[in-house]
Amino acid sequence: MKVLNFGSLNIDYVYQLEHFVKKGETISSDALNVSSGGKGLNQSIALCRAGTTVFHAGAIGTDGIFLQNMMKDVGVQTQFITTFENVRTGNAIIQRDKYGENCIILYGGANQAITKEMVDKVLENFSEGDWLVLQNEINENPYIVEQAHEKKMRIILNPAPMNEKILQINLNYIDCIILNEVEAQELTGQKTLEEIYSGLQSKFANKEIILTLGDKGSVYIFNDMLIRQTAYKVQTVDTTAAGDTFVGYYLSGICQGLKIEDALDLASKAAAITVSRKGAALSIPYKEEVMQFEI
Repeated sequence: MKVLNFGSLNIDYVYQLEHFVKKGETISSDALNVSSGGKGLNQSIALCRAGTTVFHAGAIGTDGIFLQNMMKDVGVQTQFITTFENVRTGNAIIQRDKYGENCIILYGGANQAITKEMVDKVLENFSEGDWLVLQNEINENPYIVEQAHEKKMRIILNPAPMNEKILQINLNYIDCIILNEVEAQELTGQKTLEEIYSGLQSKFANKEIILTLGDKGSVYIFNDMLIRQTAYKVQTVDTTAAGDTFVGYYLSGICQGLKIEDALDLASKAAAITVSRKGAALSIPYKEEVMQFEI
């Protein structure tokens, strides 16, 4: 069994601010940090640091070669990353306030230049029973899902950022969806948790659903099964990549044969460590740290 993450790679420009900029306002940043990012890249790093071999497919410009090198140094298999000569790497402008919360503007760049031919070439190397991990920061997701389903790959979707493009995907082909409360509200059109549970179960009948709820923990839903996971309380420094860490560690736990309860607990611990640190990929812990984690 192999794990393929067909996902985004970004250059993150992180501005440290007293508060998020308002309409018509000009403010000064206390600091600017440039680093690796993208939900795809972060989830591959999390999978790798959790102990699972992951193949990453995606695209960068020549300005993003350092992203591929960084992933390779961590242990991610990067042979399926395409480098474009005439397209810039995707990037994110991130506002981070004094409470560690973020506002993010994404520029797609090479992440939106994926072709069907690239998809076909990558998927030739994978087969029935392999896992495919997807987010919503690249183009051609509907085609990727169709082709992966045809191969009988197992598909895990993190529909972030949530927008109308998610509805272009055949959601019947998704085996597991991991999403937060805001994304679930947008996807189901519901507001209360009970209504959201019902809406997700209706939309994803016979599929695994994991709803992350921030400091309220997470909930696993599969038909009539419901498992609650509490959140580990830590001082929040930066929430960037917390959800990506959760996704990577959860799937890694499942791939390593953990029970659902144990995989959820592992992912919750890893995400707690991530929010206690600054940065995106750099904040994602190694499995040894997670296993030693104590409140």
